[in-house]
Amino acid sequence: MTPLSVSALNQQIKALLESHFMQVSVVGEIGRVTYHTSGHIYFSIKDERSTLDGVMFRSNAAKLRFRLESGLRVILHGGVSLYMPRGSYQLLCSHIEPEGAGALALAFEQLKKELSAKGYFDPARKRPLPLYPKQVALITSATGAALQDMCRVAQRRWPLVRLIGVNVLVQGQGAAESIVAGLKRADRLGVDVAVLARGGGSMEDLWSFNEKSVAEAIYRMQTPLISAVGHEIDTVISDWVADVRAPTPSAAMEMLLPESNEERMRLIELRGRMDDRLGALLATKHQALSHLKEALAAQSFSARLARAFETIEQLRQGLDRQMGWRLDQKAQHLYRTLLDSAMHHQLERKAALCASLQEQMALSDPARRLQKKSAQLLLEGQPVSLGTLKAGSEVQLVDATHKARARIESIAPYRSS
Repeated sequence: MTPLSVSALNQQIKALLESHFMQVSVVGEIGRVTYHTSGHIYFSIKDERSTLDGVMFRSNAAKLRFRLESGLRVILHGGVSLYMPRGSYQLLCSHIEPEGAGALALAFEQLKKELSAKGYFDPARKRPLPLYPKQVALITSATGAALQDMCRVAQRRWPLVRLIGVNVLVQGQGAAESIVAGLKRADRLGVDVAVLARGGGSMEDLWSFNEKSVAEAIYRMQTPLISAVGHEIDTVISDWVADVRAPTPSAAMEMLLPESNEERMRLIELRGRMDDRLGALLATKHQALSHLKEALAAQSFSARLARAFETIEQLRQGLDRQMGWRLDQKAQHLYRTLLDSAMHHQLERKAALCASLQEQMALSDPARRLQKKSAQLLLEGQPVSLGTLKAGSEVQLVDATHKARARIESIAPYRSS
């Protein structure tokens, strides 16, 4: 027998393996996993008694919807080949699916777990929606039914809002990239709130909203966002990252926009309550003003004079009762006459006193005491002598008929010649 080289033997084994095991399906548990920078995935698959190396090259790895993790039970599809340099055989995988759960469901749970650990779902970072939004960006397909539904609800509930459409792909190849670009564009518009929406569909149809790139774009947005994807039973990653999740696109507009008729009724009710409170306040103020008027009237001169006369009358009546006699009509007239005379005499005395004071004030006027062709010198209203003044002082000169203002230019002792 002619001996074979190692390479020749490996070549024959490789041909034999690849011809006999072109398509196989293997179930097992993932052992070690290495994601290479080249894009290839190297791993091992094992069961209770054996271990098998496997590889998934970049072209197929790019289509894998979930991430391989140690301990994950999977079903691998591919062929067996020999790696010539080491003489070891391995499974070349073209497709991998999780055992039991579907690939998309597993990918969803893996991404959800990863983003939750990073704080993407933290309720503390959720922003409240504006009460009365003026501008709303609708991130959805321009040809989809979701856009028409949202516009119809907005027109019915709150016609004052301005809707700005941001057209994106919501399904198929390139949809995730289109959604990311739409989110960034909506964030630059300066709107009050944005709505990411599409109608219902299968998990595959809605998968673009489960992509990590979409979740990261939502997380970085400065504008509050509502995620309204699919039907009420559908849940996607964008629902968890967004500030608010709506079960449907129409429900998003119901949640976001006030109802115009309800707001009108609320304003009418508020105005009624305001009118009632204002009326009650005015009534209280009017009552307080009436009390002040009564108090002021009670302290007026005429009221006090009336009370004085009433007191005098009461004293007179008391005096009558004590003395045991009543004045006849003539005596009453005499009494009134004497009282009026006393009051008149008192008024005359007060008038004379006022006249005397006026005369004294007139006599104390410096101008009256001045001789003709002379004037009184006043500083700040008080008589002064020239010796007390300084240069720059402002003074008044007063005679019997005139007043004048002057400024002292200089002061010097007076020496008669």
